[in-house]
Amino acid sequence: MFLKARYKGFINFMMLFRVIGWLLLTEACIMIIPCVCALIYNESSWLMFLISFLITGFSGFGLMSLKPRSKEMGKREAILLTGMTWIILSLFGMLPFLLCRTHLSVSDAFFETMSGFTTTGATVLDSLRNVPHSILLWRCLVQWIGGLGIILFTLAIVPMLNYQGGMQLFNAEVTGITHDKLRPRISSTAKGLWMVYIVLTILLIGLLYIIDIDVFNAICYGLSTMSTGGFSSSEMSLHEWDNIYAKIIMTVFMFLGGVNFALLFKVAHGNFKSVLKNDALNVYFWIIIIGYCVFALSVFFNHPHYTWQQLTIDPLFQSVSILSSTGLTIPDFNDWGQISLLVLIVMMVMGACAGSTSGGAKIDRFIILIKFLKNEFYRLMHPNSIRTVCINGKGTQPAIVMKTLAFLFLYIIIIITGGIALALLGLPLRDSIFCSLSAISNTGLGTDITGISGNYSLVPDLAKWLLSFLMLIGRLELFTILVIFTPSFWKK
Repeated sequence: MFLKARYKGFINFMMLFRVIGWLLLTEACIMIIPCVCALIYNESSWLMFLISFLITGFSGFGLMSLKPRSKEMGKREAILLTGMTWIILSLFGMLPFLLCRTHLSVSDAFFETMSGFTTTGATVLDSLRNVPHSILLWRCLVQWIGGLGIILFTLAIVPMLNYQGGMQLFNAEVTGITHDKLRPRISSTAKGLWMVYIVLTILLIGLLYIIDIDVFNAICYGLSTMSTGGFSSSEMSLHEWDNIYAKIIMTVFMFLGGVNFALLFKVAHGNFKSVLKNDALNVYFWIIIIGYCVFALSVFFNHPHYTWQQLTIDPLFQSVSILSSTGLTIPDFNDWGQISLLVLIVMMVMGACAGSTSGGAKIDRFIILIKFLKNEFYRLMHPNSIRTVCINGKGTQPAIVMKTLAFLFLYIIIIITGGIALALLGLPLRDSIFCSLSAISNTGLGTDITGISGNYSLVPDLAKWLLSFLMLIGRLELFTILVIFTPSFWKK
């Protein structure tokens, strides 16, 4: 009790660094996988991954060896730890890019790593032809770990955190308005979510392999698709194979990646009623259908000579890819017309369901906004009425509604502010606003200077650091990072 009282009111940095040590050890262990890949393909990059493993592992072991006088962690520690974790793991995660034959600067390497962890999928690599298999695999692994969450992964494998701020860590990283605790222990909830994620990923890799995609590309695209990240392992992306079955399979799993994983967990345990009652899932489905219809009509009127696959499968693939923030694009998507581009922007802003691996502001928040506005219009005619914003058949607390409105307002402000800052750093204004939106929504698409596929090699270094920051606050949903910059956060 004395220690709790003594440590209440300031941040327990020693405990934070110890937890970061666990996270670095986890990252070091993951580096063994591309190291083995390099040995299989007889690439010299195995040594660079071994060096990265040793640096990351020893750093993690050193931090883990710290002995804090208190193991208590509160909300402030959880928020600060979440922000620090994503930055520190990106700093160590960029070591393979710096050591291997990718010729990336520090700015480029950090941008590539942060883009991976946040599942943005924007890249600075001009070409993938001469990039080692181990690096291509590392990019996809980084996306896969970041998809469901670095800290959530550690909560699943380090039971100690279940007693030391586990709930605060869970709330700080997992996306969404409210968070479902599926099991009594946070570690059990994390394990359940990760089990669903792993099973779906393995199933996807197996299906891609069955349709004659080689093992390496099946693994890379399986990791990248399930995380809704969008990194490719080949120069021509999916279009290298021109495989209609691959597009259909990946469309299905991109859709699943945009669904709340807590909902998928409930379905896996036989609770099918939760699907019918979920407002966000229903809206998610209909937005995809509307996007598909718009894209299909745009393709038909702009390119009536296209094949049936280009008129049917490609628009559906593109609709799901954009809304789920995966960011994989059809080569000629840029020629689908201005209406398609407008719909693309709207879908980038919205994103998929809260609690998924997708980016964007999340459909759940827009449902609350629309229902709130509907209630306000009703109150204009009936001032004495009392109406509640209902989600999934349940009333929503006014505090959650206000937080949602504040989030959406702040989201737009950051997009505009980020766009202005990028313009001041030398990007054309149109590119600046679009890149700002692409980064904060974790979609990774680009426009003129970057190309629709999102190659950011021509962007100035300062702009890359700013975009990396936008990716981070977009992935952690604004408040978790921005609250650190407020004076009240540091007051006892």
